[in-house]
Amino acid sequence: MEKTKMKNYNSKDVALFLLYALFGIFMFFIPITIGGKSTIPIDHITNFVKKIPNYNFIFGIFMVVAGVVYAFKTKGWQGSTLNKVFFGLKLTSIIFLFMYVTKLGPEKFFEKGMLPLIWNGIMVSVTTIVPIGSVFLAFLTGFGLMEFIGVFMEPVMRPIFKTPGKSAVDAVASFVGSYSLALLITNRVYKEDFYTKKEAAIIATGFSTVSATFMVIVANTLDLMGHWLAYFWITLIVTFLVTAITARIFPLSKKEEVYYSGKLKEKDKKAKVNFSDAADAGMTAFKKSKPLPEVIKSNFIDGFKMALNIAPSLLGIGMIGLILATYTPIFDIIGYIFYPFTLITRIPEPMITAKALALSIAEMLLPAPIVAGEGFSIITRMLVAVVSVSEILFFSASIPCIMGTEIPIKFTDYILIWIERVILSILIAAPIIWIFFR
Repeated sequence: MEKTKMKNYNSKDVALFLLYALFGIFMFFIPITIGGKSTIPIDHITNFVKKIPNYNFIFGIFMVVAGVVYAFKTKGWQGSTLNKVFFGLKLTSIIFLFMYVTKLGPEKFFEKGMLPLIWNGIMVSVTTIVPIGSVFLAFLTGFGLMEFIGVFMEPVMRPIFKTPGKSAVDAVASFVGSYSLALLITNRVYKEDFYTKKEAAIIATGFSTVSATFMVIVANTLDLMGHWLAYFWITLIVTFLVTAITARIFPLSKKEEVYYSGKLKEKDKKAKVNFSDAADAGMTAFKKSKPLPEVIKSNFIDGFKMALNIAPSLLGIGMIGLILATYTPIFDIIGYIFYPFTLITRIPEPMITAKALALSIAEMLLPAPIVAGEGFSIITRMLVAVVSVSEILFFSASIPCIMGTEIPIKFTDYILIWIERVILSILIAAPIIWIFFR
């Protein structure tokens, strides 16, 4: 039977599958040295683009203005009260845009670690790399590589993550691709009765983290690109280990094991997995994929829309977050939740690290600026970089995206799961980081 399936694929198909997969892996995971700087190719491309004269100023203005217009066009205020709140926060980006352009406003807002950092180091960097990264992510997620990898992961998904084998593709694709697109896929599969309420909630809050392109921004902000591969793999391992634990504790453990239609959960059939199964899954997906130019165009459009959606949020919520962190005790108070854990894991700057991690609930990119600079040890910077990704849930993007689906997760669930994920991430990541960077 397997041989009959494989007759549908000729040597040209296999060669293109391998070429696309290897190219995608090269662009995101193989550091190369250009101009004395060693980093992954996608980062070199982004840095080259940002060297265009006045790029940060002109492109930043365009993305914020266009992002606000896009929010009005898509009626971002519709739906829940939370959506209205986030729409209002997006509009505050116009205030900070005006300040940045005119240089009018409180003098302290223009210090190196405030508005200039949010504008140049985060907002412009992210909105540049997301569309560019989306183009190259097509080679990882659009031509069968994820399906190929997913088959091999099937035997571990149910016992470790309490989710069916088919969720392996969601898990890996979410990590290296777009969490917003992955959530749409998860929601669709859930509504088709392939995931139970519990399984969909575990996948949405456990695997839908930011992509490798966002990780590059964090690594650059914290001067960790020289340790990119270590950072990537430690983050992946920590994220998945934390998910395995949160799937077994409240509130996720108490979610109903019923499908969207109300049907009770059925038992999964165990199946042996071999290379032929993986190759067939990968090649089937490859044959079903659209032509390369169409996939690249579609990915770029999706990435650009995503950049428009997050540009005002990064500027508005990012600045408000930094202002609150700098001039109010709110994140100091929240930071006390995590302080005992940064203390017992012997992180060099335990209180500042705990305060920085508290910021991740507002926006995953905000903790990085707090511990950026030569004054902080690589242990601290690496921990913050890892936890910023493995915590998954933040109000500027991922939580609103999940709330836009029909996956049954309460507002209080988001807060509880976020706290659990930050604490578990600290406890798991710290020993690993100490081993590699002592």
